[in-house]
Amino acid sequence: MAEMTVAEVMAELAGLEDPRAREVNEKHGDDHGVNLGRLRALAKRLKTQQELACRLWETDDSAARLLAILICRPKAFGRDELDVMVREARTPKVHDWLVNHVVKKSPHSEELRLAWSADPDPVVASAGWALTTERVAKRPEGLDLARLLDVIEAEMKDAPDRLQWAMNHCLAQIGIEHAEHRARAIDIGERLEVLKDYPTSPGCTSPFAPVWITEMVRRQPPRDGDSSGEPVSR
Repeated sequence: MAEMTVAEVMAELAGLEDPRAREVNEKHGDDHGVNLGRLRALAKRLKTQQELACRLWETDDSAARLLAILICRPKAFGRDELDVMVREARTPKVHDWLVNHVVKKSPHSEELRLAWSADPDPVVASAGWALTTERVAKRPEGLDLARLLDVIEAEMKDAPDRLQWAMNHCLAQIGIEHAEHRARAIDIGERLEVLKDYPTSPGCTSPFAPVWITEMVRRQPPRDGDSSGEPVSR
């Protein structure tokens, strides 16, 4: 398709605005009303356009930023650019997509993981924990899993909401993927009771770590399978 200007893209996004979608999204802290399926369809039409992606990000509009994430080239961003972007990501969906679709594919992901995990901003720190969880599942070599459990045990209970969610995910992933640490991970979850009463729809897995770990391990085929399932989304 012919390249679109930022103004044309913003006009199309405005045309996709759905009050019902906005109402649902706002319950989760997101401030846009674009159905994500339609957003992905628009991204598929636009294809990869790094310059347009950067300009859409600069609008500070959540729907535009989600679209930017889908059409950008993740490896084109420098380390400092990604650091600025994660601090600019105001809403949970933009933050999550940025970390999962861009930062995880970046050659700077490990450097950022280490820096962000120690950041005083809990939302930035949650990005560091998300990257750590990715390593726990896929590249655990070099990680001190026992030390991670020490930190989770000491800090997760009183952590701010989004940081707590990320630490809990890491706790569950350690228990799911690493049998030698499973009993301790379950014990930590049972004692801290983080997300124990989180509402879970029928057919979805609870994010309460002992339940999540037990269920995902139950589903595991012999150890050649992938067991990194997600719980109910927030």
